[in-house]
Amino acid sequence: MGHNLSYIRPSLARMTSTPLQSEQTDGTGTSTPDRRRWFALAIVMTAAFMDLVDVTIVNIAVPSIRQDLGATFGAIQWITAGYALAFAAGLITGGRLGDIYGRKRLFLIGISGFTLASALCGFATGPEMLVASRILQGGMAALMVPQVLSIVHATFPAHERGKVFGLFGAIVGLGAVSGPMLGALLTEWNLFGLEWRPIFLINLPVGIVGLLLGVRFIGESKAPKALRLDLIGVALATLGLLMLIYPLIRGEELGWPLWGHLAMIGSLAVFALFVAYERHKTRKDGSPLVELSLFRVKSFAAGIAVQLTFGVALGIFFLVWTLYMQMGLGWSALRAGTTGIPFSIAVSLAAGISVQKLVPRFGRKVLQAGALTMVAGLLLYIWEADRYGTAIHPWQMALPLVVMGLGMGLIVAPLTDAVLSEVPREHAGSASGLINTVQQMGNALGLGLVSVVFFGVMDDHLTPNTVGMAFVDAFQNALWWATAVLVAIFCLMFALPARPRAGIEGAAAAAPETPRVKEPVLTP
Repeated sequence: MGHNLSYIRPSLARMTSTPLQSEQTDGTGTSTPDRRRWFALAIVMTAAFMDLVDVTIVNIAVPSIRQDLGATFGAIQWITAGYALAFAAGLITGGRLGDIYGRKRLFLIGISGFTLASALCGFATGPEMLVASRILQGGMAALMVPQVLSIVHATFPAHERGKVFGLFGAIVGLGAVSGPMLGALLTEWNLFGLEWRPIFLINLPVGIVGLLLGVRFIGESKAPKALRLDLIGVALATLGLLMLIYPLIRGEELGWPLWGHLAMIGSLAVFALFVAYERHKTRKDGSPLVELSLFRVKSFAAGIAVQLTFGVALGIFFLVWTLYMQMGLGWSALRAGTTGIPFSIAVSLAAGISVQKLVPRFGRKVLQAGALTMVAGLLLYIWEADRYGTAIHPWQMALPLVVMGLGMGLIVAPLTDAVLSEVPREHAGSASGLINTVQQMGNALGLGLVSVVFFGVMDDHLTPNTVGMAFVDAFQNALWWATAVLVAIFCLMFALPARPRAGIEGAAAAAPETPRVKEPVLTP
């Protein structure tokens, strides 16, 4: 199961371009929809599907990658965290580059780079090459993904967008569910003796076809007014994250050297410098990477904290869950993949009910109930892992996974609208981009913490005769940490609006209530 699940509704407020390809004029001067728009839709949806599957497909293949390449546990963390970090660092800039230089151009550059990076991942000769290729892949996804909904908005007339967004939600939801199973099958089948490599190589034909068709069928569009990049802001934010996350990932392996502690402390100074620069940038030309005035809105500031900590919890859980099942319990990739099916179904069901039925009536209490339900699922999982040890069966995991899935569905579907509900319309784009970026940062931070909450505990209990139980003990410890994070999330949710409102002056209501996964970011 992927760790980047995020069911949110796209806000049309952040898409300000004038449609350039949605209509064409016939011989009588009457505007008619461009028939090529459906080809363009299929292309960008396929690209979004490819990105999402690539995120969720990797976790299930991690044990096979480790065995084949001889990767350390630190390298395993970087295979997943490197992608998330590069994706987070480039999301807002990628969206702004599309607005400045053209969404089609950046989409084609992104899908080309993503395809190339997938090939490098598939043909990696060692863990270092795979980590570097995954970082490149995340960076290219940050160029490609933000253009998807911008292209849809610029290509389709207003009366068709509701149907299009509904279809889009269904497609990416399918990607979230199918990714782990596809990864399990490709790893299990060992096509052409390539073991785990087809999980990346499958992107090559899809990417090449998407590139060729995109050149022909996607129309170009740009933002109506010129924007500026904040590259210094990007550099400072990325440096701060690296100084915090790199020592977390390598610390356990290297025996927690002094430079690691100094780097983590120094990251606080870098983040303070980032805030100061963003204030300067706002005064200078009004185009900062992050609109700091948003944090004066209590619900937004609390919501950003919820997104960050929620990303941490998911980053911890999904990686250690995969390692626990495959390396600790000795299960095959296919067995581990099918074990997650009840979780996926529960998330989807709860997400639909929460948005359509529960939130309009109970408001913030639905999200808080979701956090407590996830806590209950985690505690049940901890109890079962302790009771059954290495003899646990997939059917015994079904109940805690269903409970956790129901809780997660209650949170992720309405969370973004709750965070954006009091944000002024003119800052909707910046707020939406920041929400997604912060969640990816939290995910990367959670993956970094795995070395502390999982591998550190496992090493303390690891002997030649107790490998399985060492994984079980480490898994339980990681779940206790995830539980503590969710309790913190429950408390932070008190700062969210008690009742749903017409977010961003009704802009959010313009979008369909469809479950989404890892929403592409659109910036003004």
